[in-house]
Amino acid sequence: MRTPPGSVACFIVAAVLGAVGQFLYKGGADRATGGVVSYVVNARIWGGVACYVAVMVLFVAAFKRGGALSVLYPIYASTFIWAAVIAWWADGTPIRPIHMLGMVCLVVGMALMGR
Repeated sequence: MRTPPGSVACFIVAAVLGAVGQFLYKGGADRATGGVVSYVVNARIWGGVACYVAVMVLFVAAFKRGGALSVLYPIYASTFIWAAVIAWWADGTPIRPIHMLGMVCLVVGMALMGR
């Protein structure tokens, strides 16, 4: 079964949105005071929730178009790369050589899983 490019594109966008969601969750957690209400009224947390809802919609859209799980889910693993890039861009979190090596391993693994 060949995986359509549209399904791959949905998963790439889902990976980026998943990383944005993680970033928003962290920002929301940093601003929360610890009480339940501080989580419920936290706009960043709700932004993260919206990102994850969008991820699930993109998953369904991708699966509807067709494609193999063994091809699509490794693409979603790039979320870890996107999260590191967003943290670097937004917070100045350094990306060290060991992190780059990990990213290379992820990409190689994604490529191998997609074959």
